Amino acid sequence: MANIATFLFQHDDTPNRVLYRQFIDNEWVDFKAREMIDLARSWQAFFRSMGLQPGDRVAICLKNSVHWVAFDQGAVAMGLVSVPLYVDDNASNIAYCIQDSGSRAVVVENDRIARNLLKENLKDVRVLSIKSDIEKEADGVENAVHVLKSLDKKLEPFELLDLEQNTLATICYTSGTSGRPKGVMLSHKNVIANVDSCFQLDIAKPEDVFLSFLPMSHMFERTGGYYLPLRVGAKVIYARGINQLPEDLATQAPTVLFAVPRIFEKFYGRIQASVKDSRFKRKAFEKLVDVGWRMEQGKGGIVDHFQLPLLRAKVAQPILERLGGRLRLAVVGGAALDSTIAKAFIAMGLPILHGYGMTEACPVISVNRPEGNVPESVGPALPNVEVMLGENDELLARGPNIMLGYWQNEEATKTAIDSDGWLHTGDVAEIKDKRIYIRGRIKDIMVLSNGEKFSPQDAEMAIIGDDVFEQIVLIGEGRPFIGMIAVTANSNEKELIKRANERLQHLPRYIRVRRIITTKEPWTVDNGLLTPTLKVKRVKVIEAFKDRINDLYAEGMGD
Repeated sequence: MANIATFLFQHDDTPNRVLYRQFIDNEWVDFKAREMIDLARSWQAFFRSMGLQPGDRVAICLKNSVHWVAFDQGAVAMGLVSVPLYVDDNASNIAYCIQDSGSRAVVVENDRIARNLLKENLKDVRVLSIKSDIEKEADGVENAVHVLKSLDKKLEPFELLDLEQNTLATICYTSGTSGRPKGVMLSHKNVIANVDSCFQLDIAKPEDVFLSFLPMSHMFERTGGYYLPLRVGAKVIYARGINQLPEDLATQAPTVLFAVPRIFEKFYGRIQASVKDSRFKRKAFEKLVDVGWRMEQGKGGIVDHFQLPLLRAKVAQPILERLGGRLRLAVVGGAALDSTIAKAFIAMGLPILHGYGMTEACPVISVNRPEGNVPESVGPALPNVEVMLGENDELLARGPNIMLGYWQNEEATKTAIDSDGWLHTGDVAEIKDKRIYIRGRIKDIMVLSNGEKFSPQDAEMAIIGDDVFEQIVLIGEGRPFIGMIAVTANSNEKELIKRANERLQHLPRYIRVRRIITTKEPWTVDNGLLTPTLKVKRVKVIEAFKDRINDLYAEGMGD
């Protein structure tokens, strides 16, 4: 028997424990365990008022917040199924997920999102808005705060059902990089097993402070930045937004961070920019990285032992102060991380633990540990998770964290999970000394017209290490040579080609960029070229630039 909501209700014995901090009405406000349980009880009163029964679906389309937690915990405690949605997604996609899941109610961030949703012809769905100016129900939108307040006299003790382990807990729609998302069905057993496996790594402690900024609708943040700290009783601070992230890091001083590589890529780029005009600063930083990494590997000499504390105090500490000065580790996932960047931060004294997973695995499959950290890898498999290589070196995973299947899509489920229970990840990998090395996506292997094959991810990761490039996508499938689309302020194609290829010297000689399409407009979630977890939508980018791509290859054929 199991229930995810035990993560919250276990704190009923310590009602004054501060679990969350959120910026409300121009000030930071702390929320104690008792307040969170009471808020969850309020949402349960709402669910009862609708006559909802175990198995019914309810959707969440909110920014990270205490209401997100209370809604989710209140729902799953009663056996309802929570359906998290991306608040920055377009109304059409959000409406599709609501209707596909059969959700009976959805709580959204504000009236604008609510009204846009209603334009999508939602049927038989109650739409509640958290940040609402509506006094009474208007045009099908209800003020969530007013609705909850009206139910104050109907509050009952927190309802926590003892459920069968394989009871459906949540349907998570994969953001995807093309096409309509699929609903991943995760059980209470799946979530609890994955959280317990992460707990065994001892990377989260009761005294820790987490800063949450990745969307909780993504299982990486939901497991690492929500369920895990709640499981151990750590405090979670909700960042005000990505634009305020640098200030929130500095003022709130977290000890643990779950992040995507882009965050550290940008921070590393700022470090490089700050030292490039000073030979002394540049040499000092290079010395720190050299000595620090050597010491982390246990290969430091006597001189290194004396130098490292001084280098970290004089060079690293001012840099790490910008991250709050107390960060003891960061777990990075969701995309590949350049090991050069990881090694730099590790050398400074901040362990960057590169991990790997997918929503279908709830989501963590593997992660590096603070001891024996190898940034080129995504670490060993979690406790209770099995991994092996299948046909074409595809990484397979099996364990109690593997999804029940795809919502109303048995064919896709059978393709993803074989008869022996192995999840087919679609990623090409190597396993050496129990560590997993991701080498690319099976479907993303690019084949040039001359038959040469390569993984664009490896080359892209190398090129993006040059800070002249903000975002890139390599092209060349079925074409005679490799091209690139790049977001950059530099429009000198010859210089950019030279700089890109300088980063590719370690790869086979045929993997070289011959032409580049440049743009100054960044790819964002808003313009549909990034997923909500900041992954580039390769197919969408290529579609957006198809005319320039055709022109590029037409010109190139005459070279």
